[in-house]
Amino acid sequence: MVNRSILLKGSRDYTNAEAAKSESRLATLLFGIENVSGVMLGTNFVTVTISNQDRLTQTNEILLSSIRKFFESDQLAIEPSAVQVNSNPANLSNIEKKIIQILDEEVRPAVAMDGGDITFEKYEDGIVFLKMQGACSGCPSSLMTLKMGVETRLKDAVPEIIEVIPV
Repeated sequence: MVNRSILLKGSRDYTNAEAAKSESRLATLLFGIENVSGVMLGTNFVTVTISNQDRLTQTNEILLSSIRKFFESDQLAIEPSAVQVNSNPANLSNIEKKIIQILDEEVRPAVAMDGGDITFEKYEDGIVFLKMQGACSGCPSSLMTLKMGVETRLKDAVPEIIEVIPV
């Protein structure tokens, strides 16, 4: 967690340095640290995935120091051009709007507290397709959270939903 806004809404998930290079100076900086294999930027948090648990304490100290110094320099963590503007919400069905509202207001803030994010991909024939990102994408309990928590909540609010599937 950082004491400033990184993104106004949503998250950006980078799985390699090349993907981050043109969009995020912070993510690019973090990929330069040994064993960093993923960086996710949220509204007010940074999640870093490391590929090797060796020297975890030392790696953590380097990461925290690097993040602190970056924000002290008042640089933008992400280029404004990289932030996706929500596609035309008028084209969404009422069911899709309700799903997104529940995700944005209830689910995403809770998931963000664990260093992850969950995004709406699509709704088709009663099936909701969601993408888990950041710490949640590799977490063993993410499928349980998705099925027992998110699916149950969405089904209660939108009876047309049959199932929630991760993509």
